[in-house]
Amino acid sequence: MERLNKRTLSALLIFFLSALMAGACFLIWQEKKEADNAPPNISENTSINFQNSRKETVDIIMVGDIMLNRGVEYMINKEGKGNFKFPFLRIADDMKAADLLIGNLEGPVSDKGEKVGSIYSFRMNPESINGLGYAGFNVLLLANNHAFDYGREALEDTLKRLKKAGMSYSGAGFDKNEAFSPLIKEIKGIKIGFLDYTNLGSNYWTAGEESSGIAWISENDIEEIKKDIEKAKQQADFLIVFLHAGDEYQAEPSSFQISFAKVAIDSGADLVVEHHPHVVQGSEEYKNKNIFYSLGNFIFDQGFSEETMSGQILKISLYNSSSTIRIKEITALNTKMNEFFQPEIVNQ
Repeated sequence: MERLNKRTLSALLIFFLSALMAGACFLIWQEKKEADNAPPNISENTSINFQNSRKETVDIIMVGDIMLNRGVEYMINKEGKGNFKFPFLRIADDMKAADLLIGNLEGPVSDKGEKVGSIYSFRMNPESINGLGYAGFNVLLLANNHAFDYGREALEDTLKRLKKAGMSYSGAGFDKNEAFSPLIKEIKGIKIGFLDYTNLGSNYWTAGEESSGIAWISENDIEEIKKDIEKAKQQADFLIVFLHAGDEYQAEPSSFQISFAKVAIDSGADLVVEHHPHVVQGSEEYKNKNIFYSLGNFIFDQGFSEETMSGQILKISLYNSSSTIRIKEITALNTKMNEFFQPEIVNQ
């Protein structure tokens, strides 16, 4: 009986130690899992340099509204001697560090078409493409309320010019399929998808089955947008959804901005970035994904306030972790334009 008790005690001790070790291993595994699935912290600094892991990561920079007409073009001609590289001189070297540089292009780049919009209509000199290329832009977002300022002819001319310059675009196309389908860029084995929408303007601008236009949506299109995002996520390892919406000069996002962003993430988007208000709005974490409601102005001639002369650059680095694409680094960088409408990174 005494020998049996010793055996029993030994067995119980071994069982207890095994359970303790198993529990500890589970806790370590659980902590690692939670750390892997947690969204990265958004840092703010004054450096756009990426970490020393260029071979391992895909590095993306996103900026807000770009408009190279009106007062900006005046400064290009007056101070930059007509060279469209002028607005980017203080920031281009930093932005070229990215594998992908993305911005919202506020209006057509064309010398065609006739003004059909309001007095706030933009049409950028075709030489603007030289400046955009110099800065390193390779993806331009076109779904916005200025895309049709000079009609369909100018929009189509813009698409042709961007293609000829080797630049990709999202949110517009020669037909509905192109405008509403995701742009997919494969870099270092990672497929990054982009969808770009706007609810501003008129449904007349919506791309048709056989007519050019933009990815214009309304609240009635949400179910269709869900399907588009779900389908796009099947084609991309990492999906970024853009929206041009909201109220100008307002510090807080509109209800549509908020609801759209959350629907996009629920449908499969990995990141949502918005623009149009011309001022920086806040960001939000939703279901371990990040939403940026407005990056503000990148280059625009709205010199009437400090807020409209300020913007934000979003910088992310993607990496492959056990066949799952994750954000390694996400940084929000503050920018400010000088009196010549040249943006540079600032410490705010």
